[in-house]
Amino acid sequence: MRNNDAIRRFVAVAVVLFVSRSAKANNNAASTAAPPPTVASVGLQPAEKPISDVVDDYIGQRLAAAKLTPAPQADDANLLRRITLDLAGRVPTPWEVQEFLSSKDPGRLEQTVDRLIGSEAFIDHQVNEFDWLLMEGKGNLRPYLAEAFRERRGWDRMFRELILAEGAAAAEKNITAKHAVEFLKPRMKDHDRLTNDVSSLFFGVNISCAQCHDHPLAKDWKQDHFYGLKSFLGRTFENGGYVGERDYGLVTYLTPAGEQRKAKLMFLTGFTVKEPQRDEPDNKAKKAEQEILKTLADKKQAPPKPSYSRRQMLVDTALSKTQRDFFARSIVNRIWARLFGHGLVMPVDQMHSANPPSHPELLAWLARDTAEHDFDLSRLIRGLVLSKAYGRDSRWTAGERPAPEFFAVGQVRPLSPHQYAASLRIATADPELWGKLPDETTRMQRANSLAASSRGWAASFAPLTDNFQVGVGESLLLTNDARIASEFLSDAGDRLVGRMKQLKTPAEQASVGVSTVLGRSAHVDELKLLTDYLTDRKSRPLDAARQVVWSLLTSSEFRFNY
Repeated sequence: MRNNDAIRRFVAVAVVLFVSRSAKANNNAASTAAPPPTVASVGLQPAEKPISDVVDDYIGQRLAAAKLTPAPQADDANLLRRITLDLAGRVPTPWEVQEFLSSKDPGRLEQTVDRLIGSEAFIDHQVNEFDWLLMEGKGNLRPYLAEAFRERRGWDRMFRELILAEGAAAAEKNITAKHAVEFLKPRMKDHDRLTNDVSSLFFGVNISCAQCHDHPLAKDWKQDHFYGLKSFLGRTFENGGYVGERDYGLVTYLTPAGEQRKAKLMFLTGFTVKEPQRDEPDNKAKKAEQEILKTLADKKQAPPKPSYSRRQMLVDTALSKTQRDFFARSIVNRIWARLFGHGLVMPVDQMHSANPPSHPELLAWLARDTAEHDFDLSRLIRGLVLSKAYGRDSRWTAGERPAPEFFAVGQVRPLSPHQYAASLRIATADPELWGKLPDETTRMQRANSLAASSRGWAASFAPLTDNFQVGVGESLLLTNDARIASEFLSDAGDRLVGRMKQLKTPAEQASVGVSTVLGRSAHVDELKLLTDYLTDRKSRPLDAARQVVWSLLTSSEFRFNY
């Protein structure tokens, strides 16, 4: 297809038409500066209020104070696509689109959200998202995450299991428990990295700037905080593939003035932990310990637990009612940023007094609510996606586009590699397939199976970054790689191209192609362009159908969540 100039011209025109939704959303790219929060601190809203209502109330107050009228709600097809991508990690199937758009049930949105959150696809998507968050897709943490999300464990329990890594000693009894150690394993030999990763990922604080000196911009973070947190983790070591922790070991550091200090066992809040006094063992005792550890490693046995675990004290302190704000606010902010395309605090790992939340009361309420409901992330996600703030259209036509921290308009977000891979497979299946399956359960299983079959493709696509752009490698893959044609443009009987080949008229082919891939009806101008294109190539209809589907799959509208 790349050698045909006519096709190239078609693709250029088609992409312009197909990306109209996301392109309009990016018009007026210059953003107005957001003023400081103006919501009066009059106490948090009632604890029993639904999450979605609280979100809309606090967001609405900020919009009213700024005299901003938000964008209207996204249309039904757009909203369904957004929700399915965010909850199931894929685009909706033609069956799901038809069911949602034809339903007159006033509770259809809640029913759809609950169906997706209760699906295997939701678990798979959470595994993908958290594997990238915690490990950037490396290592072998996925089995642990899959078990944890399937059991709907709270985020606090997951934190405890990942930091304590006690599954290693129970590996023989529980094959997936041992994978909890995968978070610590690649970080144990670099305690500085381990300290900053734990701080950033679980507490929303990138504390690396306070390692050599007090933070130059955030007065909250001093060297005492970095090394205080490191003290909780500095006794951790690896032994024969197991995680161990010593009973001894002090953390010392040099101030910029050259003064050597012993670090206190101090959490980010400044709270210090008093621990039992223990003398440092002499060299003879340390040598004997090494011999014992070598024997245990040779026997593939876990090292003994310490009499006093500093990692245990970190977990207990961070989750205590008086200290858990960092932990609760961090996960709320990260989930919010994932679903809204912009955090209540940005960047998400810079939570400090010099970088306040855009909506402080909202973040405080959500953090309190999440903590008081056992850090149930499914519950939090459900409440957020049912809010009107989440459901706003991504198009802005009222002049200069507001700054993203107002949440006045939906943000255009690139699909993650796993979302894009799964969506390619779902969107190129025969749309008639779903009507042949007997019930909703079977259809969901089929969708999960198709999405899983595309998992190997995820590594081929550009990972998400703050300033995302489709890379050259992905562009060349989509344009030149024969695997794209064989996998997604096959004319087999169970594929979209195979179905289009059986249709009688170019107009039918064009309509089915757009509705299947993009999850909406074709606009008049799109339908005419594609119909004309297919009509002009009646002598080679299979190639024409493939080229139409290819142009849809590689369009910006398909590549982004809008």
